[in-house]
Amino acid sequence: MKLSVEISMYPLKNEYIPAIKEFIQRLNTHPQLRVITNTMSTQVFGDYDLVMDTLKAEMRKSHEQFGRAIFVCKFIDGDLSPTADA
Repeated sequence: MKLSVEISMYPLKNEYIPAIKEFIQRLNTHPQLRVITNTMSTQVFGDYDLVMDTLKAEMRKSHEQFGRAIFVCKFIDGDLSPTADA
């Protein structure tokens, strides 16, 4: 089963950009996932279990490394990436 996720990260600190960039860079190290970033959010596409396991691990790393942060996510089944076949 495929999964599409839109995620936004809001670190609760004055210097928030480094935490966001680090989170996105770590997501991009997973070659089995398709990651698309724009100025508002990051979209992640891939196998359901892989996406969920990756987000779980990377969100935890962000909390451990940078402290409190809010993650706002939208999940929908299927691959809704711009190049995915309808």
